[in-house]
Amino acid sequence: MVSNYQDQTQLLVAVDCIIFGFDKEELKILLIKRNFEPEKGKWSLMGGFLQPDETSEDAANRVLETLTGLHNVYLEQVHAYTDPKRDPVERTVSITYYALINIEDHNEELTKQHSAQWFSLKETPELIFDHQQMVNHAINRLRYKTSVQPIGFELLPEKFTMRQLQRLYETILNEEIDKRNFAKKINQLDVLIKLEEKDMSSSKKGSFLFTFDKDKYESKARNGFAFKL
Repeated sequence: MVSNYQDQTQLLVAVDCIIFGFDKEELKILLIKRNFEPEKGKWSLMGGFLQPDETSEDAANRVLETLTGLHNVYLEQVHAYTDPKRDPVERTVSITYYALINIEDHNEELTKQHSAQWFSLKETPELIFDHQQMVNHAINRLRYKTSVQPIGFELLPEKFTMRQLQRLYETILNEEIDKRNFAKKINQLDVLIKLEEKDMSSSKKGSFLFTFDKDKYESKARNGFAFKL
């Protein structure tokens, strides 16, 4: 059977992952040192080429597992980059995903193998090709999504303080938030469970710990509830 596609130009398709983590104070991004030319030794997003039997999401999950050792990571597709000159070696289309992980959960040994390092968003080094543009797009998407959906909890440990939650939103949105108003809004959403446990690392009095009630949120969302901060 003669294929109608045989005379068409074939292209490489890659996925690049913008991996965000939160260290209780700052939003950070995981970058790797590129170990091949061109741009060998420079900082890069973690990526890979799409295989014949994979969806782009399959490929992104494979890349994440290779780098962090984590399964079932929160992923969202951001954009497709199609500039014919974006990769100097060969015409390559890149599909980007951002991922949200708890820094404490990722496998440090795997990141060492890939010369990976966490960077504050304010101190990100120069990146290869169009990777900075990819990061900027991902940050803008993350800022929007965290204001209308509770995806920020993906970046936190299972138990967290109200201060840690507020600091997370401040660092994502890049703005200071009034403590009293933030606590009031969060309490009105009624999606947290206050625990009897306290985090004693911040003061002698300690701070109560909370968990996110995902089941309650999903039940409320099915009835038209809107998560908005």
